[in-house]
Amino acid sequence: MESGGLRRAYGAVFAEVDAGGFGPAAEGQLSAKQIVAHLVANDELMIQATEALLAGSPFAYYELAEDMHRPQLDALAAEQGGLRGLAALLHGTSDRLCGLVDQLGLAAETPVETHLREGFDLIVDEPLPWSRTLDLHTRVHLPKHQAQLHLLRS
Repeated sequence: MESGGLRRAYGAVFAEVDAGGFGPAAEGQLSAKQIVAHLVANDELMIQATEALLAGSPFAYYELAEDMHRPQLDALAAEQGGLRGLAALLHGTSDRLCGLVDQLGLAAETPVETHLREGFDLIVDEPLPWSRTLDLHTRVHLPKHQAQLHLLRS
């Protein structure tokens, strides 16, 4: 498995972050900082599952909650000094994830107990080959948050 598509999807997210000029989020929606913090937290979960597979584990678990606990997202944003610090952290986590993905080979087909819920667009509650979960992240999850960032620009 190779990370080219994943790297391009992250590149599109970074282009939105770099464009800046974000306004406030609508009631119940994530702010730009919360979106980027959510992606960082998600990367960490994906890194853990990928590392387990690379270590030869026959089982891995990945659960992404819809709201990723907003107070924790806000705390991560504050800890990183805001959007610029979060973006730097996301560069690091995304590079690390992509590097691990490049190493997966046949391990990418290992079933991973996957629990995803993001609105009504992305609901998964079953074991999936890790390559399929990575594909959902590349083709659905990252573009969804890229679009949210775009809409937040004032």
